[in-house]
Amino acid sequence: MTKKPRLSFWQIWNMSFGFMGIQFGFALQNGNASRILLTFGADVHHLSWFWLVAPITGMIIQPIIGYMSDRTWNRFGRRRPYFLVGAFLTSIALILMPNAPHLATFIAPMFIGGGLLMIMDASINISMEPFRALVADKLPEEQHTLGFSVQTLLIGIGAVVGSWLPYILGNWFGISKDAGSDGIVPDNVVFSFYFGAAVLIFTILWTVFTTSEYPPDQLDAEEAEAEKPKKFFIPPIMLKLLLVQFFSWFALFSMWVYTTPAVALRFYGTADANSAAFQEAGNWVGILFGIYNGISAVIALLLPVVAKKLSKKITHSLALLIGGLSLLSFLIFKDDKALILPMIGIGIAWGSILAMPYAMLASSIPPKKMGIYMGLFNMSITIPQIISGIFSGLILKYFFADNPILCIVMAGVSMILGAISALFIKEKSA
Repeated sequence: MTKKPRLSFWQIWNMSFGFMGIQFGFALQNGNASRILLTFGADVHHLSWFWLVAPITGMIIQPIIGYMSDRTWNRFGRRRPYFLVGAFLTSIALILMPNAPHLATFIAPMFIGGGLLMIMDASINISMEPFRALVADKLPEEQHTLGFSVQTLLIGIGAVVGSWLPYILGNWFGISKDAGSDGIVPDNVVFSFYFGAAVLIFTILWTVFTTSEYPPDQLDAEEAEAEKPKKFFIPPIMLKLLLVQFFSWFALFSMWVYTTPAVALRFYGTADANSAAFQEAGNWVGILFGIYNGISAVIALLLPVVAKKLSKKITHSLALLIGGLSLLSFLIFKDDKALILPMIGIGIAWGSILAMPYAMLASSIPPKKMGIYMGLFNMSITIPQIISGIFSGLILKYFFADNPILCIVMAGVSMILGAISALFIKEKSA
């Protein structure tokens, strides 16, 4: 029986290195999109609606890209052509987004910013989904957890630098961090987006030139030997994971959208997006997001060991529980520097969210259809974000009395529900 050869750690590193650049850009988007949109004049109650463009775009793009990449084969390979196209488009969006006021003639900058946010997320999705499929394409089943954990490690590294860069440029290198009264994005944020575009292109090219792909006939043979059904089917484990993913990503979306206004109001005493205090809060949120991403990178190295002892589902459930309790703890802190502590717990949850569901799912998917299945599974990420985006602004206004810190508490409750749901997953036997 034909079996994929085991790959070395550095071969797995090279094949996932481009994901570091993708996450660099994604971290810049997550850490700065809210304050950029608020600087452009968006209302905090409508903020989640602007963020909706990201999951909606992902829900449409990822299954299409997955389907297409399953059927692509040229001199660049199967997944790598999509890495290149996605990286090029994402880099353009990274350069243009903080410059939206300069592009505004007949349309308000916040709508241009929202449109560029959509383009950026669509482009990131073009590159991101094939990276998930590539791990399952290249690695034998016993290395799936390691493969997705290495991806998580690189995601963490890229996200730390991407999240911290505006703070570093503003506080260490003296680049202006003040927003203009006319809605101009601070220079430290603008230059961070430029740097992110360059890093993204470099890391994607590294993966393209250091990683080969198995030809279609080899994957066809593997699927035949594994006796996978030819018709389309939904693996039972995917159905169980949907509920876990719903609660996890509902929580993450709420955290990404509302952490900046929550920290600004609770710890800096302002809701004015053009104030120096608000921009300082935004810079500090970038540091906090970098911390949880850094923790996720460390956790990624431990996940294969812990999962082997406890099982993947127990490992994932514990990580989500820790993350949920950490989000709830935002209520008890009076000093913004103390928020470093809950970020450690959130990092543990984030590291598991990026690795464990894919490790549990990969061995149940037909190798020849890895791209389309991973693309469809992405709906378990996008749908909860869409629901959060539609309703969280209304919840903030009518139930939380315009206090965004309660949106963070809501996120904590949701993540704990995800931890409970994970216990009902029945894993495939090794």
